[in-house]
Amino acid sequence: MQAVAVGEMVIGAGALGLIAGPCVIESLELCQRVAEHMTRLCQRLGVPYIFKASFDKANRTAHESFRGRGLEAGLEVLTRIRREFGVPVTTDIHESWQAEPVAQAVDLLQIPAFLCRQTDLLAAAARTGKPVNVKKGQFLAPWDAGNIVDKLRAFGASGVLLTERGTSFGYNTLVVDMAGLPILRGFGAPVVSTPRTACSALGVRASSRAATAPRLSRLRARRSPSASTRCLWRCIPTPSAPSRTPRRSTP
Repeated sequence: MQAVAVGEMVIGAGALGLIAGPCVIESLELCQRVAEHMTRLCQRLGVPYIFKASFDKANRTAHESFRGRGLEAGLEVLTRIRREFGVPVTTDIHESWQAEPVAQAVDLLQIPAFLCRQTDLLAAAARTGKPVNVKKGQFLAPWDAGNIVDKLRAFGASGVLLTERGTSFGYNTLVVDMAGLPILRGFGAPVVSTPRTACSALGVRASSRAATAPRLSRLRARRSPSASTRCLWRCIPTPSAPSRTPRRSTP
């Protein structure tokens, strides 16, 4: 497996890493509070930490849902977090033209699950010189992710991470095939696990999934480190997080 340098930390070289932060950038102050808490906690536990927040959630289920602060304001926030707390930062890109400006502000580019096969987007991300974390689409079998890794390497990506965020099991429901994790790792890329979103119900109102999602995500978080996972990924609940705001999706 090829370890991946993200800023000054390395994923896949031993210690289990953590990618965590608000799902979306709501304000600088909120991001600072989350980053301060997580940085302090991870330093105490000796866990490599990457701060994550999205400047635009372009895949919201409802048109009236809050999407973020936009590219310019969002990158300013990420730059501040990176400078003030000395941690690597990551965010999603949804369109090819976003890759270059975003790469100037972050240490790791993230590709949403619904866009994981978009060749132009993968090429643009790879050519920035920054490592790329791709969320495996809910519609893909584990062995199909090999094509994603091949594309990124062909376009010169400096490093590749694969995130397992569940597989569609009928309507709305996601399940995790733990046997798929070593298959993903077999492509030579460190595997990231998302305990909560991989147990979510796509497009379903938060009230209907609130009882089971935390329990399932805790169970999966305990299992993942022993199943070829080298990093955990977690959206931290905030005032407009899925548990409080209905009709949201997090590909």
